[in-house]
Amino acid sequence: MMTMRARISRPMKIALALGVTSLVAAACSSSASTNSSSPSTSSAGTSGLTVPTANLPVLQTIGKGEGQLNLIAWEGYLQPQWVKPFQQQTGCQVNAKYAGSSDEMVALMKNGGGGQYDMVSSSGDADLRILYAGDAHPVNVNLIPSWKQFFPAFQSPPFNTINGVHYGISLQWGPNVLMYNIKDFPTAPTSWDVIYNPKYKGQVTVPDNPIQIADAALYLKTHNPALGITDPYELTQTQFQASVNLLAGQRPLIEKYWSLASQEIFDFKNGNAIIGAGWPYQVSALKADKFPIGSEVPSEGATGWADTWMLAAKAPHPNCAYLWMQYISTPKVQAEQAINYGETPDNSQACAYMNQMQAGSCAEFHANAPLSYLASISLWKTPIATCDNGKTDCVPYSGWVSAWNTEVK
Repeated sequence: MMTMRARISRPMKIALALGVTSLVAAACSSSASTNSSSPSTSSAGTSGLTVPTANLPVLQTIGKGEGQLNLIAWEGYLQPQWVKPFQQQTGCQVNAKYAGSSDEMVALMKNGGGGQYDMVSSSGDADLRILYAGDAHPVNVNLIPSWKQFFPAFQSPPFNTINGVHYGISLQWGPNVLMYNIKDFPTAPTSWDVIYNPKYKGQVTVPDNPIQIADAALYLKTHNPALGITDPYELTQTQFQASVNLLAGQRPLIEKYWSLASQEIFDFKNGNAIIGAGWPYQVSALKADKFPIGSEVPSEGATGWADTWMLAAKAPHPNCAYLWMQYISTPKVQAEQAINYGETPDNSQACAYMNQMQAGSCAEFHANAPLSYLASISLWKTPIATCDNGKTDCVPYSGWVSAWNTEVK
């Protein structure tokens, strides 16, 4: 999630950008209607673009639930622990479609969710692709009381709020961590170099995702400073090719490129993999099964994600969707998900609930100091040809997909 700059100095400048050229052509004119008085930050790489659905009317009151809610989500985001109470309270039956990548989420949301799906737990490398394709519906955040409790950086962030119009609500965020079997690594690794070490041939596992090129770029930012990498998602051709070459060289070490969290959990449990890149969710699941798993954010930092529950443009169950946004934003439910998944909640009042549920969990998952922790994570964004500095020499996402499929794998 399978996703901001390396070492962000200003958390509000999470400039998430559009990555597919065809979406630019699809964007048509609209005015900047406003659902909230909170300010939003625009991305330099998308200035001049408009969201086709920006002028669609938003719900003014939440009516009776339709009885169903169809959600596209990352594994671990729809656990019975918090889904069952929601269903009992609202009568909205949650139907889950788990996606293995942001690209799959973008595809499922095509044509506004196709009249089938209501919402998606979208990450930063997918958000603006969905928005500028016209596949998301504006949201009235005034109907979400707990939204006011969010940390300011996540109330109207540029990955889900354009010109003051919200297209969903922020959820939670976290890092892509280095996972390792403690029996094989009694001393915790401190660098990502371990997943590029030939010593572990056939025992390494990493996500099957083109955005993984950013992880290689983040590593090279420290270990090959001559490349001049400043943002792992904004790479010139030379920087990009160096990152691709590093991953191509890693290929013989890979036991599996995983697309679902359950695949990586299986491979660690069965001894197929002893080291790899994963999410806190896999770590939590393995620990729950008493498996000797460890995890670190290495010295080079890590990539990560900031997720949004985004409303589909053709959501068939809008009332249930709003009831879900209300529910999932509350501090208690945010605390439950944060502890279960191992991520940081956006609701500023979740910390106390976390410590009630699991002593010390607030500090463990950085819910008491989220912005300082955010500075160590390079949040996913979709690469585009126009860099934030205005130059047009960055490799766009289409190039990342091509290189991943033809040069890396």
